[in-house]
Amino acid sequence: MLDNLPRGTICIEDIEMGMTRYLRKQVTDRDIEMFAEVSTDRNPVHLDDAYAQDTIFEGRIAHGMLTAGLISAVIGEQLPGHGTIYMGQSLKFLGPVRPGDTVYAEVKVTDIDVAKRRVKLDCHCSVDGKKVLIGEATVLAPSRKFD
Repeated sequence: MLDNLPRGTICIEDIEMGMTRYLRKQVTDRDIEMFAEVSTDRNPVHLDDAYAQDTIFEGRIAHGMLTAGLISAVIGEQLPGHGTIYMGQSLKFLGPVRPGDTVYAEVKVTDIDVAKRRVKLDCHCSVDGKKVLIGEATVLAPSRKFD
């Protein structure tokens, strides 16, 4: 995994409009198998080459929520980071992620309510520059005053 900045915490008092963080991760067969095991989602489009070949994807794809989990990783590890609480997330899946693809997951601050410690983040994932997921998250950021 390649992060643009160290992991940790950015408190609400230090978050700025337009602040951006990202990570890159190559999705492996093992990632897909582990996600299937943990989630119990064993849809053969993710796990069975022969089955997946006959679908609209013409091959196996990663679980959409595995890709979305990379957004969660950026939020929970970088922006705002440790101590962040998810309040909501919208997602729209635009394209498949295949085993071996390197996913770029990015979040960007679009709104800050310091009094309520709420931060809105524009979120997206892309593969080879093409967006495969877009969405928006609302989170409760940690504060030096309370945490």
